[in-house]
Amino acid sequence: MTLDADTSAQSQPFQAEVAELLHLMVHSVYSETDIFLRELISNASDACDKLRYEAIASPDLIADGAAPKIRIVPDKKANTLTVIDSGIGMDRQELIDNLGTIARSGTKSFLSRLTEAKDGAGLIGQFGVGFYAAFMVAERIVVTSRRAGTDQVWTWSSSGGSGFEIAPASEDDARRVTRGTEIVLHLKPDAAKYLESYEIERIVGAYSDNIQFPIELQPEEGEPRQINSASALWQRSKSELSPEDYTQAYRSIAGAFDEPAMTLHYRAEGRQSYAVLLFAPSTKPFDLFEPSRKGRVKLYVRRVFIADDAELLPAYLRFIRGVIDSEDLPLNISREMLQNNPQLTQIRKAVTSRVIGELESLSEKEPESFAKVWDAFGQVIKEGIWEDFERREKLLALSRFTTTAGEKRSLKQYADSLKPNQTEIYYLVGDSIERLKSNPKLESATARGIEVLLLTDPVDAFWTSAPLDFGGKPLKSLSQGDIDFGLIPLLDNKAENKEPSGADEAATIAVIKDTLGDRVSGVRVSQRLTTSASCLVAGGQGRDQQLERLLAQQNRGVVTKPILEINMRHPLVAAIAGAKDQAADLSFLLLEQAQILDGELPEDPAAFANRLNHLVLRGISPETG
Repeated sequence: MTLDADTSAQSQPFQAEVAELLHLMVHSVYSETDIFLRELISNASDACDKLRYEAIASPDLIADGAAPKIRIVPDKKANTLTVIDSGIGMDRQELIDNLGTIARSGTKSFLSRLTEAKDGAGLIGQFGVGFYAAFMVAERIVVTSRRAGTDQVWTWSSSGGSGFEIAPASEDDARRVTRGTEIVLHLKPDAAKYLESYEIERIVGAYSDNIQFPIELQPEEGEPRQINSASALWQRSKSELSPEDYTQAYRSIAGAFDEPAMTLHYRAEGRQSYAVLLFAPSTKPFDLFEPSRKGRVKLYVRRVFIADDAELLPAYLRFIRGVIDSEDLPLNISREMLQNNPQLTQIRKAVTSRVIGELESLSEKEPESFAKVWDAFGQVIKEGIWEDFERREKLLALSRFTTTAGEKRSLKQYADSLKPNQTEIYYLVGDSIERLKSNPKLESATARGIEVLLLTDPVDAFWTSAPLDFGGKPLKSLSQGDIDFGLIPLLDNKAENKEPSGADEAATIAVIKDTLGDRVSGVRVSQRLTTSASCLVAGGQGRDQQLERLLAQQNRGVVTKPILEINMRHPLVAAIAGAKDQAADLSFLLLEQAQILDGELPEDPAAFANRLNHLVLRGISPETG
């Protein structure tokens, strides 16, 4: 082993987020401490995958001919558990970077959730910081590693405090670690059970049986023996596999603890040959709403791992976990080539269609399982309505909505219950179901029994801005453009008081418009209202009100002024034309109460309060006078 002059032992602090994470691990109260071994084995498997991949371009990395493998060595006398892999290994800087820092976005949010979570183990697996889970069972960890193709061997050690030490390995350690990484856990007294062979076999059988590389158990007496099947499960026939096999594979591949809500396993033959094993989780992964919107489907070529972020599915299906293994792609395909490879583009298109088809089938045959998928990932799937024009109709058909008629309603169900002469599918976008249900823009639709979609996910304001139809019926916002329900009969002819108020419509509109000025783009009589005095809507060519609010919060785009619609049958509106001194206050009150009903504050809350107090006092003055 050759050493540089500056390779003496050094102590370094952990990155602040790592120190916080280690504190949680050292003082862990999680019951699922088994996760530590699953995570160490998963990391060892990744190291073996990377070696096999790099050896394609540099065969000398495995010149010894030894196939990558993983070995577990319990030692009751020393109270240590050792996990060894003959994978790619790490040099000094990689040990510092990989074990001393967390180079991922969303770390603070993750730590906050981890602090509060009961299922901390599940979050650890999802976020990819499984190495630190070993501190749940270890008082001290010593990592010795030699990167493949190099002479230097380094030792990293820590007791889970504020920092770690890194130093050149001893001669004995250097002779022992010829390639890859050796992790020695000095176990806590209450973790002695992990030295028992049957306990190790139980954990490997439950979580790591489908790791592709042999996992050997080295008992204190006797020869090492392989304790996993080490097979690429996705290459096996469906008839050979049980639901338990798929669940175990899902948990191993996804680093999850829940049950898969959907499993898709098939082999494509023809112009291209590839195996697919994909899962839809039943609970949200931690990274679902990361800004990068990266997928987590792993790409293999002839059982050799290539990448875990090859964008094998569109971003709106990023919750899908699993593996695609191609027989035709070149083994030496680079990450840059992945972006523009025509074969991969064809695979992506075909697999995307197959996933959506499987979701359709699930919704019809197993509605309860589909409900789990929709509850967890519905708002992500709806991103595709905006982004994927080719599959827009299918995604609309998949979508489930809360409506004025019930929950988890499909558009097919909506279409089947259209009222006579109803030619459009109506929706209303807002920030809560409760507020939408009390929105005055529903009044005329409710009086006719017209079902309305109530949309509250942030993405709803975006996809509804596209020109959409379902079954030939356009989707129409109740807060945008003109609405005419004249040809749809009322449920009760008395529901709308059609008697005119006698007020001069033109004069009333003129007074209100003159008072409000450029606070609104227009004033008009409403066809939406039956009992309320006023509401705010967007013009027919403008953006929906909710989208305007969202964009305004992000300082994006120019905010257009709304249209104030008034109900001429309402006494407050009818009084304006002849109110003289009170006309201005009443006009402002129509605008401000419409703003409040939309979940907004009046432009000047103090002035609103003074106006309201003044009008109330005027109303009660005869009694108090």
